[in-house]
Amino acid sequence: MSSKVNASGLTPEQSKALKERSAEPSEQKIIAAIKEMYECKAQESTFSIYADSAVFHDPIGIAQGKGSIRAQFIGLAKIFEKADIPKFRILENPPNLDKSTILIDQDVVYYRKAASDPTKTVNSLLTIKTDSNRLVTSHTEEWNHSKETTSDDGFFGMLNEQRKKITAGVTDMFVGKEPKN
Repeated sequence: MSSKVNASGLTPEQSKALKERSAEPSEQKIIAAIKEMYECKAQESTFSIYADSAVFHDPIGIAQGKGSIRAQFIGLAKIFEKADIPKFRILENPPNLDKSTILIDQDVVYYRKAASDPTKTVNSLLTIKTDSNRLVTSHTEEWNHSKETTSDDGFFGMLNEQRKKITAGVTDMFVGKEPKN
């Protein structure tokens, strides 16, 4: 497997070129929860889409377990008062991916203060893997569809993975305890 392929098994150019599709009825709850999380509007019930042992991996952290994932998104809402999703495309799966995987190409515009100009716009590929009960077991976010490094990528990948786990742990301890009202 090429070192440039993202969690979908494709290069960024290939995953960006995937065609859009409609959500399946069994995906609706997951899609709604993902939007709530990225729009900084997560509620306690939002996280019911995750298996207890689910893993969330993004360029900033690796959160292991439903509670840690919850803390990451509650923390995000404490940093940004508002977020909009001007682009949200559910993508057709390439032949190499199981139908239990959901691919999403999204743009999220973050606002530190709700009435201010945007602070940051992020394009990302979400690769969401589910189990037979349609609970999310793995949620990977890759900015600009570019591969996230792990310990499989050598020494520097291992260092980066450890940093991400520490970052997620600190966020879990200090930031993400209560949803924003």
